[in-house]
Amino acid sequence: MTNSGPSPAGIPLSIRPHAYDPVANPELFEGVLARRVVAFFIDLIVIAIPLVLAAIFIFIFGLLTLGLGWALFGLWTPAAVVWALVYFGVTLGSSASATIGMRAMALEMRTWYGAPAYFLLGAVHAIVFWASVTFLTPFIVLVGFFNERRRLLHDIVIGTVIINAPARAAALRPRAMH
Repeated sequence: MTNSGPSPAGIPLSIRPHAYDPVANPELFEGVLARRVVAFFIDLIVIAIPLVLAAIFIFIFGLLTLGLGWALFGLWTPAAVVWALVYFGVTLGSSASATIGMRAMALEMRTWYGAPAYFLLGAVHAIVFWASVTFLTPFIVLVGFFNERRRLLHDIVIGTVIINAPARAAALRPRAMH
């Protein structure tokens, strides 16, 4: 059976191999899990700062309007969700394919076949991450210890892989023996 050609729906079908081989390129995956944790906390702070400022503004506005302004707290939760999705979509969909925390930790997101991330993939990654954390907290991280590419559960579900950025990978690459 062939791996390419038109599917029954008429859409071209091709099965792509994994772009990143952990045996041939271990430097792409070295230290990724630990640095992902740090990147997560950096991103959490970046997301939280505008939300805290908005909550302070709404609180003060509520005091000035004798409580009427506090009705804006009803918009705060939906705004927080939209802000987080936009943050992940825009940063992961950028040319760096990384959030601010991931950039600080020299990490990048790629599809399993090597393409850079894009806005929708970044937003879906965030949704699947938060949904999986909500229901399967310890298991999403444990999965990373049992696969060669150090992919977490939500990475596997949506077809992404987090790798070291090219500069970091080059620094970790074993030197050729003379």
